[in-house]
Amino acid sequence: MNYEIVNLEEKMIVGVSTATSNEDPQMGEKIGKLWVELYQGGVNAKVNNKVNDYAIGLYSDYTENGYIVTAGNEVSKLENDELITKVIPAGRYAKFSVHGPMEKVVAQAWSEIWSMDLDRSFTGDFEEYLNSDFENAHIDIYIALK
Repeated sequence: MNYEIVNLEEKMIVGVSTATSNEDPQMGEKIGKLWVELYQGGVNAKVNNKVNDYAIGLYSDYTENGYIVTAGNEVSKLENDELITKVIPAGRYAKFSVHGPMEKVVAQAWSEIWSMDLDRSFTGDFEEYLNSDFENAHIDIYIALK
């Protein structure tokens, strides 16, 4: 799977979060609920100061037992006290671009990424959904590097 190395500035994310792990049998269900809450639950409409309309799926706060997943939007200023705020640190990232049926291409990409020998920092990996077409999605996945 091809990727490019990019340098990113810090990004502030506002949305909803849950804790999970790759071994959690309810991981898919938990992450799915976040996206339902973001869009059908009205959270997306409450996010102030959006930088753009791209949804972000952030994986952060990695521990030996799992990580936190946040579904939300990048913002220019934090003004959402009732929502979760997270910061994607500035730094070097491996950028993967995938296209096709949303759930299929994201799952396939992560399966390949987890098996790659990347010098990961585990400071904050994220998916940026550049459109909302479930059948022909355009998604960039960023993996934080040391």
